Formats: sequence, C-alpha cells, structure tokens
Amino acid sequence: MTTSFWESRPVVVTGGEGFIGSTLVEALVRAGADVTVLAHYKPYGRHGHLAEVMDQIKLVGGDVRDADLVSHTVRGADTVFHLAALIGIPYSYVAPDSYVQTNVAGTRNIAEAARQHGVRRLIHTSTSEVYGTAQTVPISESHPLQPQSPYSASKIGADMMALSYFHSFGTPVSVCRPFNTYGPRQSARAIIPAVLEQLHAGAETIRLGATSPTRDFTFVTDTAAGFLAIAQSDETIGQALNLGTGREISIGDLVALLLEITGSSARLEHDTERDRPSGSEVHRLVSDHSLATALTGWEPSVTLREGLERTSEWIQARTDLSTRYEV
Repeated sequence: MTTSFWESRPVVVTGGEGFIGSTLVEALVRAGADVTVLAHYKPYGRHGHLAEVMDQIKLVGGDVRDADLVSHTVRGADTVFHLAALIGIPYSYVAPDSYVQTNVAGTRNIAEAARQHGVRRLIHTSTSEVYGTAQTVPISESHPLQPQSPYSASKIGADMMALSYFHSFGTPVSVCRPFNTYGPRQSARAIIPAVLEQLHAGAETIRLGATSPTRDFTFVTDTAAGFLAIAQSDETIGQALNLGTGREISIGDLVALLLEITGSSARLEHDTERDRPSGSEVHRLVSDHSLATALTGWEPSVTLREGLERTSEWIQARTDLSTRYEV
C-alpha cells in the first residue's frame, strides 16, 4: 500500500465517525485522500472521534436510509467505504425491523448510488457474525452463512444486496468481513472495553455471560489497513474477504488476560441475564484470512497482547481524566 494511491482521491466513508470508521478516516486523511464522511445526523453538533480531523474532511449529517441524500453524497466519489450500520446484537432481538431498514435497505441505497454514479470501488462492511457458530475451522469465505440473530440476518441480507449489484450490474463491489475488531474508541457494548472500564474503575467483581465461546480479535488499525488493501486491489471485486488473525481465544481466557494486564484481582461472576437466547449464541469464531492475503498482501501485525495493552492504556487515560474532573 502506498500513500500515492489515495492522494487527492475523492472518498466517501459512511459511518465514518464510528469506532472502525473513524480509524479508517484518519488513515485515509494521512494517505492524502479527499474524504467526505456521511454520519448519522445529530442536532447537538458534536464531532466525537472525528474532532481531530474536522478541518481535513467534509462531514455530511444524514442517514443511509435516505436514498436522495445518499445519491447526492456519493456523486463524484472514486471510492465508497460503507460502514454505517446498526450493530448491537441484543437490541436486534427487540427491534429487528430497525436493522432491516438500516442495514439492508441502507445498503441498497449505497449500492444504487454507486451504480448510478459509476464509482471505481464500493467496499461494503460485513461481520464474522454472519457465519454463526463455526461448522469447520478456521472459517473461510465458503463457510455457510447462519443467521443466529436478527442482527446477523440483516448483515447477511446486506452482504447479498451489495453483491447482487456486482452480479446484476457489474458494480465493482467488495465485501470486507472483519472478525471481532477491538481497540481504542470501541463502545463499552463490546466485551473488551466493558471489562477494561470496570477494571480501571476499581471493580472487584466482573459479571459476564457465557465465557466458553471463542473469538478472533483483530486490532482496529489492522482492520482499517485491510479495508484500504482490499479497495486497492481489482482482484477483490465481487468477493467477500475475511479480515482476522486466524487465532482464537475464549472469553474466559480473554478476561483473565485483561486481569493480568491491568494487575487486577477482580473475580468473575456468571450472570445468566447476559447470556444470549438459546440457539443464538455463536460458540466459535476463528478466521481463515488467506484469501485477503493472497489477493492483497494484507496481514494483521498487532498481537493480541499488544493490542489489549494499547486499548487498556487508552481506557485508563479516559478513566483518570473523568475522575480528575469529578465533582
């Protein structure tokens, strides 16, 4: 990957103020791209994770469910990275239609705009949750798709919608399928920041759901680098590609590692209310990212321990700051 590839290229990033999106936006800015971010409109005017690059990007407030706005925003773009989505699995159990409208219909709007305006590349964001519990490991892109939650069902639908535009209209679509991205800025909905926030606040007990499921945790800068690599390779058009480390760790062992990193002696307690519904738990996720490596040369570079230490330091700094100004 070279900086010159992105120099002055007009790029649109939907969901660009989110956890992965903002990391990708910063990488694009450093590479010299002309970045427009389509982010969910908020009337209170905060820029969140994009605050440090606001003078180097264009921010459009809106919603991917608005086809006219999407079309206007995408017009003139060379590359579109589509990351906007509803992502919380628990909320999808109680509001599944929200996920269909944002994730499936929203993706249709993005794909249609990309087709209408002849973009060079559309990179659609998937998730390893579309595979459900592993039937074979490591999980390659040919693994069956299993909708074990309304969220994963909506993402399967979104993936198929995006790829249908490649098959029907020749729209140059690639699907990025990250495996459990983590790192600074991630919402405390996720296991790693949720536990670290409690540990740095001095918690003596950590309440968890099931601890036996395994996950393939990928540091956010590696995921962002994978997006860029896939967008640069014409060989990835029409493909879905995994972005993961190929290594798995159980939730229980992960939390034990977080205890070690933070020096905490907190004890773990199983909270049955945090368990997923029966039949919905994904017991094992571990990636085969050999296709992405073969087509783009991408490889993850941040070890799990290094990534967790960096994430812990970031969360501790925020915890210390909030405590300092507590009244």
